[in-house]
Amino acid sequence: MSKFNRKQLIQTKNIEEKVFLIGSQLKRNNSFWNIEESINELSELAKSAQGVVVGHAIQYLEKQSQTYLGIGKLNELKNNPTFKSAKTIICDDELTPTQQRNIENILKDKKIIDRTSLILDIFAQNAKTKEGRLQVELAQNQYLLPRLAGQWSHLERLGGGIGTRGPGETQIETDRRMTRNRIQKLKKYLKKLKINRQLQRKKRTNSGIYKISLIGYTNAGKSSILNTLTGANVLERSKLFSTLDSTTRKLYLNNKKEVAITDTVGFINKLPPALIDAFHATLEEINEADILLHIIDISNSNAPEHTEVVKSVLNKLKIENTNQILVLNKIDKLSKAEQNELKNKLMQNKLSNTVTKITSVKDNIGIDELIKSIEKMTDIISRQNI
Repeated sequence: MSKFNRKQLIQTKNIEEKVFLIGSQLKRNNSFWNIEESINELSELAKSAQGVVVGHAIQYLEKQSQTYLGIGKLNELKNNPTFKSAKTIICDDELTPTQQRNIENILKDKKIIDRTSLILDIFAQNAKTKEGRLQVELAQNQYLLPRLAGQWSHLERLGGGIGTRGPGETQIETDRRMTRNRIQKLKKYLKKLKINRQLQRKKRTNSGIYKISLIGYTNAGKSSILNTLTGANVLERSKLFSTLDSTTRKLYLNNKKEVAITDTVGFINKLPPALIDAFHATLEEINEADILLHIIDISNSNAPEHTEVVKSVLNKLKIENTNQILVLNKIDKLSKAEQNELKNKLMQNKLSNTVTKITSVKDNIGIDELIKSIEKMTDIISRQNI
């Protein structure tokens, strides 16, 4: 046997990819989220995907453009040295297939992806369980299907072959048929997993265990709260979508009640509809919960906007859970003056009668008070069920 040749080793280390971000917003925009904040978040998403952001450009438009930015703006960027250094251009919205083709025709030497494609890529990196990976694959295929006309990277041949295609079928028609078949198979398999999940939930219900779901914007600190409450060992990372797969852990309360706490996928502004659809079975955990803990990173300047995004997604999922506790997390990142101001606001406002608790996992602030609130809420639910 010959000696192992070190020179034959294949480099597997992730190579950082230079990216340039572009965003557009209509001048008559009624969104509570402005384009600068959205671009900042897109930058964090790009970093989560091992991208190196070299620059960005924003354009305010009178009406939507078939090239996302105006043609003049795109041609101007082609002469920008920073723009030239980037391999990939990331658009801050989901592009239509037409917009995608038009931009690629203008920027021929650049890879063009949109916000949805970027989020799907991050999800693909971070999904660990079989169900999570299947859900991401379903979302990717649903996103890809209407865009196949512009795709000439052949799909993996998972089925079919000689004798299965119709006469005169083109490559694009073949790819579309294969993608549709794969989508159907994924939905069928995920439906089986959904039934198993429902059986598990039924067992917990019959056993008298109260169900709690952690919800919130991505990177709000849900996994940290779960770990602190239950002693779990869920990955904690200051990155967007670092954890995707649902994790359930038990907590024994002082009132002799037992609760099962589930950490769900974080929400984000402009969350792709394909992902909401693909992760619907996982998000059903929220609908089945007795109590929702809505975790908010109170140190983030966009905390009010993050809260509205979460409420919007819950509305889309038709989830109306009145047993909710707002957890204003990461208070340790605020100054003493900001902390006092926040507490005064809570005393005056009471946030529409919603139970609200202030926490810091890092400094172990408010955790005992949060557990007491959970105990009180389980007692109220118990009395209601009598």
